[in-house]
Amino acid sequence: MLREILIHLSENRLARKVSMSAPGARTVARRFVAGESLDDGVVATRELNRNGLTVTLDYLGESVSSRGEATAAADTYIAALERIAGDGLDANVSLKLTQMGQDIDTAFLRENVGRVLDRARDLDIFVRFDMESSEYTQRTIDFFRSLWDEGYRNIGIVLQSYLYRCADDARMAIELGARVRLCKGAYQEPESVAYQDKADVDGNFVRVMQMLIPDAHYPAIATHDEAMLEATRKHVEATGTPHDSFEFQMLYGVRRDFQNQLRDAGYKVRVYVPFGEAWYPYLMRRMAERPANLMFIVNALVAESPLRFLRRRRKDGWRSS
Repeated sequence: MLREILIHLSENRLARKVSMSAPGARTVARRFVAGESLDDGVVATRELNRNGLTVTLDYLGESVSSRGEATAAADTYIAALERIAGDGLDANVSLKLTQMGQDIDTAFLRENVGRVLDRARDLDIFVRFDMESSEYTQRTIDFFRSLWDEGYRNIGIVLQSYLYRCADDARMAIELGARVRLCKGAYQEPESVAYQDKADVDGNFVRVMQMLIPDAHYPAIATHDEAMLEATRKHVEATGTPHDSFEFQMLYGVRRDFQNQLRDAGYKVRVYVPFGEAWYPYLMRRMAERPANLMFIVNALVAESPLRFLRRRRKDGWRSS
């Protein structure tokens, strides 16, 4: 129930407006979002690289309705690609097609994304298409396939194990030789297209992971679930899969202990680093995914609240009259 409420709030404009103006909200968001500017994303990337972790940069935003916004998003990605190359960062980028004009016009989407892909190809940088809600799954895969058929090979997709179709899409990607990021999924989906029980989502995650490793081309296993991490490690060892033939992916600010443990065990770990002003829906979905994230945010909000002075003074023995 809590997950459904948080996902609903992530899509509610009034809740977004109120939350983004709340005292301390941006400070709290900085745990999971590098900042609002590309410079912030670069600083976070450089620090992660120093710690032996690679990065995928994500400029936050989705469901863009104007050509100007979509064009500006593409421009930001091109700037990010040039910073990655110019600063010698170990990073690539992830983007959402609805941010690039998917709901505006297919020809415009192709032109806008094409500018990013061409620059990425020039700089030899990989671009991942994030997967959004099931409403966009087939459209995203169709768009990906059309670009693949045009000869682009610096692209990859995301598959979500809560969708029934996940295994079929994984087989398609394996046949193409395309790179896949496997995750569980972070949207509220109907029973007609998605598993509703965590056990079923987890079971499908493991089945698809075992398809991707070792048969897919450099798959990314994206999870913070300790059971899913352990299942992957056991499968890797059982199949004798080299540690450099795939990577784990985790979100910025989430389970940094796991990130370091996997790195120290010799696995490749990539951190998804978001930046930008549209941080509210992203933050809400992170809370929906993991209760511990919610508790961190609640504690941080209390710490930022004026009420903290009242708590502190009472703790020191002060009583109001």
